[in-house]
Amino acid sequence: MDLTFVFPCLNESRTIALCIDAVRRSLETDPALKFEIVVADNGSTDDSRQIATAHGARVVPVPQRGYGAALRGGIEAAAGKYVMFADADGTYFYEHSLELYRTTAQADADMGIASRMRGKIEPGAMPFLHRILGTPVLTTLINLLFHGRLSDCNSGFRCLKKTAYDTWQIRASGMEFASELLIKALKKKASTVEIVSGLRPAPVERTPHLRTWRDGMRHLLFILSERPRLFELAGLLLIIGATLLQGVAAITGPVNLGGMHIFHVHSQVLLMLAAMMGTQIYMLSAAMFLQKSESPRALTRKLIEMNEGSLFFLLASLLAAIGLVIGWIVLQWARSNFAGLDYANTLIVLMHFLAVPSMITFGMLGVHILRKGNLG
Repeated sequence: MDLTFVFPCLNESRTIALCIDAVRRSLETDPALKFEIVVADNGSTDDSRQIATAHGARVVPVPQRGYGAALRGGIEAAAGKYVMFADADGTYFYEHSLELYRTTAQADADMGIASRMRGKIEPGAMPFLHRILGTPVLTTLINLLFHGRLSDCNSGFRCLKKTAYDTWQIRASGMEFASELLIKALKKKASTVEIVSGLRPAPVERTPHLRTWRDGMRHLLFILSERPRLFELAGLLLIIGATLLQGVAAITGPVNLGGMHIFHVHSQVLLMLAAMMGTQIYMLSAAMFLQKSESPRALTRKLIEMNEGSLFFLLASLLAAIGLVIGWIVLQWARSNFAGLDYANTLIVLMHFLAVPSMITFGMLGVHILRKGNLG
């Protein structure tokens, strides 16, 4: 079998016949091409399965719910050397199926993509925010982070070499399947090609499965989860930059720089906030490294692999230091007969240089707990 075309399907009785017939007409123009059409049914309660069978498709039941789960089930059941898939909602230019297959196969590419953004998007086919903001932003992000040259990361009309797909270990069950497929392929240095295609409006009566903000956030979270080093670097830069400036503020005190008053209490509070945000971002990267094959920098690796005894004494030392600062403040308050104090600048500096290592240490405590759970 040269090609298997997979349709993920959940209650698509209005359009499934149209889609199957359109793909068949396109592929049958090459009489030498051996292909099959598979409908990965995700628990339809309408007549989708019966209609698909009547139009010559092989129906594969996929019990696990979700767009990605349906596609994974269909691809696993495919007999073709190449696997092509598209949504069964009648929106894609299914007449481009043969062109997409030939372009992918002739280039011996691992993935071919039918780009909607480079083609004709008919009025009402794509929401304004998806066209102007969602897809372009996510595509640019993937291109920047994973060195791609894509024009449409969210296209659901693709052709894959099955042997290459099997090495990517795709796991997503939801709409983020589209992003995972691209990112895993790019990280494996897979070859990709694109053809110009487009998008048509879905039937008015059809209820869309896509949820713009939820699914957009899923895509974004998955994209970022594949680059923990980005969070690691951003966190370290915030921590180091804010802490150095806080140190300068502690030494110089408030400074008048060209008519601007800097390093006063307000600046110091903002610097402490920046450093604390940096620690949260940095600790997020440390937790992400436990799930990813990407290697952390030497500092992060040493913290993740820190001896439990060292971690205990570090925690104890920081708690003792915090206790001393609190005790000192209470003592000064008592000496002033519990009147108002004016130690704001000093206290902010002390809290900054205690809060940052404390947050990192307690964060590492959480990372070590997660690490032990993973090892168990």
